Amino acid sequence: MMKKLETVKLVASLEKAGRTTKKAVWTDLAERMCKKRRINTTVNVDELELMAKKFKGKTLVVPGKVLARGELTEKVTVSAASISAEAKAKIEVKGKFIPLIELAKSAEKIKTNELIIVG
Repeated sequence: MMKKLETVKLVASLEKAGRTTKKAVWTDLAERMCKKRRINTTVNVDELELMAKKFKGKTLVVPGKVLARGELTEKVTVSAASISAEAKAKIEVKGKFIPLIELAKSAEKIKTNELIIVG
């Protein structure tokens, strides 16, 4: 089974970020993105709400898809491989969404202790 071209590019960017920064979080994300589709992570907005309360000020990273069930009351920054349109709208009301590939491209500027992997 072939992966989508976007996923292949994302995995390559994550692996490159792991090599250049020598931080394990990037290679861990790349490995999670290589898993079969039925194993990939899906997270709803209500789960992000719980994580946002627990880890205030951190960037929540989802190596899968964010779905729209639930409401968001906490300010949060979310980065994911993909996101539904409704979930993106809900997140951007209170917080910020960054595509995972953009996060990987700016890996050298990011402190890895500010990242929390969800899922």
